[in-house]
Amino acid sequence: MGEPPPYPQIEPTTFDLIAVGTGLAECIVAAAASASGKTVLHLDTNPFYGSHYSSLSVPELTSFLISNSTASSPPSSTSTTTDIPDYSIVNLTTQPVYSDVEISCFYPELLEENLRKFNLDLCGPRVLFCADKSIDLMLKSGASNYVEFKSIDASFVGDENGKLWNVPDSRAAIFKDKSLTLMEKNQLMRFFKLVQGHLDATVAAGSSGNDGIGNGNDEEEGKTKISDEDLERPFVEYLSKMRLPPKIRSIILYAIAMADYDQDDMGVCQNLLKTKDGIDRLALYQSSVGRFTNASGALIYPIYGQGELPQAFSRRSAVKGCIHVLRMPVTALLMEKDSGSYKGVRLASGQDIFSQKLVLDPSFTLASPSASPSDLLHESFNFLSTRDVKGKVARGICITRNSLKPDTSNLLVVYPPRSLYPEQITSIRALQISGNLAVCPLGMFVLYLSALCDDAIQGKRLLNAAMNALLTFPDSVNSESSSTVQSENTEEKPSVIWSGLYIQEMSTGQFDSINFAPMPDGNLNYNDILDAALKLFQEMYPNEEKFPETTPPENSEDDIELTLET
Repeated sequence: MGEPPPYPQIEPTTFDLIAVGTGLAECIVAAAASASGKTVLHLDTNPFYGSHYSSLSVPELTSFLISNSTASSPPSSTSTTTDIPDYSIVNLTTQPVYSDVEISCFYPELLEENLRKFNLDLCGPRVLFCADKSIDLMLKSGASNYVEFKSIDASFVGDENGKLWNVPDSRAAIFKDKSLTLMEKNQLMRFFKLVQGHLDATVAAGSSGNDGIGNGNDEEEGKTKISDEDLERPFVEYLSKMRLPPKIRSIILYAIAMADYDQDDMGVCQNLLKTKDGIDRLALYQSSVGRFTNASGALIYPIYGQGELPQAFSRRSAVKGCIHVLRMPVTALLMEKDSGSYKGVRLASGQDIFSQKLVLDPSFTLASPSASPSDLLHESFNFLSTRDVKGKVARGICITRNSLKPDTSNLLVVYPPRSLYPEQITSIRALQISGNLAVCPLGMFVLYLSALCDDAIQGKRLLNAAMNALLTFPDSVNSESSSTVQSENTEEKPSVIWSGLYIQEMSTGQFDSINFAPMPDGNLNYNDILDAALKLFQEMYPNEEKFPETTPPENSEDDIELTLET
């Protein structure tokens, strides 16, 4: 009774970098620092890797969401020491990053014996494009040796009638698509050809060391390269200029370019996509199709869930000497009294560990500093106790007994803005993953949903609208929005066994001697998270190369290093 937990003593006690939290960004930074020869200590309060990017069983996910939806303080230090002559002790606390957590179990008898056979993604829905920069980084860093992927079988666009239409994302898919008229097929083919011509012309101009002006081929390049004026205009305007019909524009904008907000409504669109950015996204999608011979489309998913990605980078950093300690809370920071600068951390064991740099999980903040702190310490406190919150994302997880499509196991569904109800101003994405990806027992399916939102009311309405369009809830659950969509499909919709809905804050990283990692964003892939992590590393170590041992893959022969199951 009353005995402190058996926390291990850590040796050595001084490191170049301490990372607290094993989210994806923290793991990438730790792996990059370890690869550059830095000494790294990686800590996590949790008994598992991944933090807000982890894949958890049903009980673990429920517990994590609830515990991180209320403010709390880490366990008190077991040490009786409250101060160090040269340092001030600034206690750490956590602030809620989730809210409005709603857990429902409709068939307990079906779930009871399988509760711990699930690997549910906290930050879903997520996929990786085959040509993603995250894939390139995994190949370059060697993290690809520790994770396997499987292809997403198909992508669909949902409409106001409850139907799902195939996304024609390649030449073969366009010709096979029976939902497109001959005219629509020709329009889409011409547009894809135009985009490819622009990309080829851009590459040719870059390789020749000029911008394509004054080299004697202006007329030829003018036929293929999109003008600078068009590149700067809104992408939706350019698609209209190309005389693409609304149906095709919607597929390109929301199911291929993955735009979030209604691009036709400037009043509500918080992120208007320019043509140059839209073309880049189309290029990513097109280059992803066919990059790996055994991938059926543009998208892949890690076997055992997205939580495998932080673990892959953690294993890579361990090979380079990084020390990992789970179940180890950090209770306070050590700040120099005279300068207010960071010096180290105090662990729940009472041990003090010192480092030059620190990366913190985004849920951390600081309690009030000790009495009569210096002005410099106050400045550090003010910086460290604020977070740059960039909005909210509503997330949902549903466990079902049947697939949304009888002949397709792993699939993506996108509901463009206004496709479910008039006030829907953002896209809603739904990703179904089956038991053949080891995220749930065989015969069951996991459906992840997400949508950007301003508040919980808006977020829950978005999720409920998509869930009622796709799924069946017993006893008229979510009846408030069940009338939103009347499906024309005669097929019976899958029944929901269990569901979890929650609102997650999106915060970005902050840079100083103490750095905060970003929360998961609302995107389908990890590119922005990856950029934030590499920027964080570069801010800390401006003279160090990122993963210097190997070079990025330059041809398809290198791509075999990525394990992709058929």
